[in-house]
Amino acid sequence: MEETAKSGFDIKEFIKGLPPAPFIIGGFWVIVLIVAAIIDMPWIWLISDSLQRAAIWGMLTLAMVPSIQSGTGPNFALPIGLCGGMFAMVAAIQFGFAGVYLLLVAAGIALVMGIIMGYLYGVLMNAVKGSEMAIATYTGFAVTTVFFIVWLTVPFDNPFLGWFLGEGLRNTIALDAVAASQVLDDFLKIELGRLTIPTGTILVFLAFCTLIWLFFRSKTGIAISAVGANPMFARAAGLNVDRSRIIANVISTSLASVGVVVYAQSFGFVQLYDFPLWMAFPAVAAVLVGGATAQRAKVIHVIIGVVLFQGLLTTVPPVFSQLLAGADMTDAARMVIQNAIILYALTKITGGGK
Repeated sequence: MEETAKSGFDIKEFIKGLPPAPFIIGGFWVIVLIVAAIIDMPWIWLISDSLQRAAIWGMLTLAMVPSIQSGTGPNFALPIGLCGGMFAMVAAIQFGFAGVYLLLVAAGIALVMGIIMGYLYGVLMNAVKGSEMAIATYTGFAVTTVFFIVWLTVPFDNPFLGWFLGEGLRNTIALDAVAASQVLDDFLKIELGRLTIPTGTILVFLAFCTLIWLFFRSKTGIAISAVGANPMFARAAGLNVDRSRIIANVISTSLASVGVVVYAQSFGFVQLYDFPLWMAFPAVAAVLVGGATAQRAKVIHVIIGVVLFQGLLTTVPPVFSQLLAGADMTDAARMVIQNAIILYALTKITGGGK
């Protein structure tokens, strides 16, 4: 527990302790950017797009830290929180909110949804100890399917939400119609030529990073880390293992719920139905690429991982397309890169499993 409670941060020791993945992927990303500059591609624009994608994926990746630290492993049930956040967005639109007020109301509803759904998910995780990651994936898929029914039957009648003909909500709801598209991106936005920095979204991400960092230095946060490191020792020391795991999963699910509100405003759309299904895998891959393991994760792993993962995922496809004489390889290259890194991440989980 003494090691868990240490608050100092030695950058040299941290770098020495990182696995090869961040250096390999970071080096490959730099090489791709150099190639982009050589072939006269707008590499500054590629960096700009990478920053935006890293910012909007940040909170979804940050949601992995509490669940990993508690011993339940990476939160493959991220779709639970995403569904709650998506419901909060459509509810705020239904109530007639717009612009920044829509985002604030949606974030508030999403937080409540995240707490309730996270508590229920935490109880489930306590009931299936030892099989958390497998059960989490199926639970996320099941909740997404349940919300298919919600999207088809919820009695919302706002004209921005429903189909022109038929019942149910649209697959994609445009936020520019309610003045909520890129509200955070445009706040204090910095433009230096082709380089655009979505300052507001980055600040929100960093603010939540700071809150999580501070939380894991509190008494409750240290207890959660101790439970994840050695549940038997923690129980012998008088810590409530089940309670700590539930708190961690409440925080993780709440981060996902609020995080999808940040994601949607930057993307410009709320996507319903099957959107959440595969969102957990890039978030898990990013935190593991940043240096985390299936048992230990820090905020710094999230920051490093989301920048490297989303940077590579953003940069490689257009560069490959340009190198291949204009062939549109964007989607294919993105899928290859994403799935290769996810496969790497999953092998690391298996190798370090319980």
